[in-house]
Amino acid sequence: MEGFYEELCRILTEEGSVLREEPMKNHTTFRVGGPAEYFVTVKTTEELQETIKLCNRYEVPWFVLGNGSNLLVSDAGVRGVILRLAGEFTECEIKEDIYSGNADAMAGGGMLLSAFAMRLAKKGFSGFEFAAGIPGSVGGAVMMNAGAYGGEIKDCITKAEIVTEAGERKILTAEELKLSYRHSVLMEEKGIVTKAWFSFPIGSKLYILSNIEMLNRKRKEKQPLEYPSAGSTFKRPVGNFAGKLIMEAGLAGKQIGGAAVSEKHCGFVINKDNATAKDIYELMQYVTDKVEEYSGIRLEPEVKLLGDFSI
Repeated sequence: MEGFYEELCRILTEEGSVLREEPMKNHTTFRVGGPAEYFVTVKTTEELQETIKLCNRYEVPWFVLGNGSNLLVSDAGVRGVILRLAGEFTECEIKEDIYSGNADAMAGGGMLLSAFAMRLAKKGFSGFEFAAGIPGSVGGAVMMNAGAYGGEIKDCITKAEIVTEAGERKILTAEELKLSYRHSVLMEEKGIVTKAWFSFPIGSKLYILSNIEMLNRKRKEKQPLEYPSAGSTFKRPVGNFAGKLIMEAGLAGKQIGGAAVSEKHCGFVINKDNATAKDIYELMQYVTDKVEEYSGIRLEPEVKLLGDFSI
């Protein structure tokens, strides 16, 4: 694979753009995960396209990281390329249309949702307050139609640019993205969100900022933000709540190794005490089985698994 590495370095010439055997615990919100064979930072769409085409030519698997939230990487690590979006992918543009009373905004796929939400709020554009406390990137949020407190990406997105599995650029409308609860077409058709466009109504800057402050206060009161986690560990079952089912099954505080079910919010599995990915995975499996035994409902993970968990 030296030929692959050399070609990768020819595409990405900036120092530190290509790292080998990089510990993924440094790049995930769970703070666990073994080494990535290649950890690659791309700053332009052209670099991203060339990298994907190179991976395809050498049959090297690749995965785009986002902010490392909503992700559990195995202790054994990941073979292939982990892609991190930087540079132009972390920029945004916001334009006010005084005739329509709306703002049109574009955000790069690597931009933090929280940063984008605050940029909008400070300009007095409403409708994205729900995203201010979500620890993810714009691209990851589009891919899974992230949401909180009654708001979702599908409520405000108009279109997205993606780089396909073949390394080609493509624009998808909101309808073509097929956004639904924690789902988009990109979960079946592999692609990377490089840019996303949104439309927001103009509102009161003071009200929007106070709303964000209120939502963040609620998060701090109700969620175990003091511990590393991936956010909500399980999807919300139809007509119910994962945290409620887990609590009713008597699993609050249940611990395997350093991983625990949060007593503050049972929908969160947390890295309480130097957990391994194996600890977290086994606790997720245990919770899933016990909740099914108690309620007949089998929870589905919201957290994406990456790597080999059979070891």
